[in-house]
Amino acid sequence: MNEQSSAACVSVIVPAMNEADNLPHVFATLPDWIDEVILVDGNSADDTVAVARRLRPDLRVVVQTRRGKGNALIEGFQAATGDIIVMIDADGSTDGREIRAFVDTLLAGADFAKGSRYTPGGGSDDLSPWRSLGNKVLTGLTNVLFGTRYTDLCYGYNAFWARHLEALDLDCDGFEIETLMNIRAAQAGLLISEVPSHERCRIHGTSNLNAVRDGWRVLKTIVRERAHGPATTPQTQVALAK
Repeated sequence: MNEQSSAACVSVIVPAMNEADNLPHVFATLPDWIDEVILVDGNSADDTVAVARRLRPDLRVVVQTRRGKGNALIEGFQAATGDIIVMIDADGSTDGREIRAFVDTLLAGADFAKGSRYTPGGGSDDLSPWRSLGNKVLTGLTNVLFGTRYTDLCYGYNAFWARHLEALDLDCDGFEIETLMNIRAAQAGLLISEVPSHERCRIHGTSNLNAVRDGWRVLKTIVRERAHGPATTPQTQVALAK
């Protein structure tokens, strides 16, 4: 057992639906010191589960009970047994080798390690100008309404201490899950550090993301949380992980 895994048990959650062709690449990037990998299968019509089990015999599989990325992640979080939970995508866009930076950030004192494509060292091969503009507008709105200093609201590469799950109190089904997590982490007064991350293009298949539809869901989430959530505390100021 190396230094990383001896400090805390790490669970990686991988929501997947029809990602059999992408999983060999995704799993190949996962560090060997990870303690637990949970695949949340969205009732795939291909060999996603069989491929995943062949690649990683110690894999745990959770079969999703509803639909949507948010629901998949929530069910994966509930099944996790690790001290630290890391969420990555199954399409090859997130690099498992970056998990070390997220875990190091948490071990250094952060409660929530938030991936960002817009900090030095981060980037994206996939963001269109339209999606990037929408993300920046929604990020700016969130910063104004909640007193945060986020650079990248709508990115799904994040890690956090499992003990904070109750404070996050997640309750959404769709792609707005990342926004909800970021806002509720701030509302809960968690210490949040941004971690530079480079997003890659999906390797195979077609994304279920729809910029207009999902952007609207994110906006509604922001407005709802501002109307009903508590005020942000000073602890929510975002620091860039070194």
